[in-house]
Amino acid sequence: MTLLEPNVPVTTPSETGSASAEPAPKGSAGQTESRTRRAVRWIRGHWGLVLAVTVFTLAIAWAIVPGIFTGYDPIAIDNTARLQPPSADHWFGTDLLGRDLYARTVYGSRASLLGASLAVAVAVLVGSVLGAVAGWFGGIADSAAMRLIDVVLSIPGFLLAITIVVVYSAQTGRTGLVPAALAVGLTSAATFARLIRAEVLKVRTSNYVEAAVTSGARSSTILIRHVLPNSLTPTISLITVQLGIAIIWIASLSFLGLGQQPPAPEWGLLVADGRKYIATRGWLTLYPALTIVAVVLSTNHISRHLSKRSSS
Repeated sequence: MTLLEPNVPVTTPSETGSASAEPAPKGSAGQTESRTRRAVRWIRGHWGLVLAVTVFTLAIAWAIVPGIFTGYDPIAIDNTARLQPPSADHWFGTDLLGRDLYARTVYGSRASLLGASLAVAVAVLVGSVLGAVAGWFGGIADSAAMRLIDVVLSIPGFLLAITIVVVYSAQTGRTGLVPAALAVGLTSAATFARLIRAEVLKVRTSNYVEAAVTSGARSSTILIRHVLPNSLTPTISLITVQLGIAIIWIASLSFLGLGQQPPAPEWGLLVADGRKYIATRGWLTLYPALTIVAVVLSTNHISRHLSKRSSS
């Protein structure tokens, strides 16, 4: 007679090890390391965007707190330091009056970015109103607005901005940064108006807009609360690229003497001041011009990234 052994499951060492090896919870150190690796991987894959954001952020910092980046007065004249080449004391050299060119470039970012921002704000405001009215009401309003937009877009934008500034200065006898910014903004409004009109035509057929119309809401209320907020999203990338265009146009108007007036520093003025010495002392135009190029390229790169994000 044999004794029956109890029915005890037999486990192998490998099965025992796999059963007991439960995943250990991640600690704060592990999570931090994982986040750091992901951040480094993302930066490596988007190094161009990171560089563009860095350059644009630096330009904004120059405009807001220029005193942190230089200790020189941008308009102080020093006849003992005239036309000195770049050195440890003067990174970008000095101009004809002995003024530090790096300091003038840093302080000049305030006028350039402020004028460009004002121009874009005017363009968005005027273009949004014109495009919304054309797309919402249609009929005669749409036809008149589109014909006006076609006429404006058929004229080279910078030439139209010059014409507006010249006519304004002839009537008032004044020129400056604000008239130049307004001229650039009015010239650029047609581009925003066409985009806003196309978006309004899409949004006006949506269910929530039809529900608002059925409920008896006024057209102005529907436009402000429902149509415009949902039509402005595609303009984000356009605003960024238009900011770069406005920087170039503001600098060009100042270069021609139709924008910011000396002795106030502005990037276009700095290029104009050094053009007489471009063959012998190229730094007077090189560094301000490179600053304009770097900032404009950064805005274009950011705009391209935002356009990809919005289309995906």
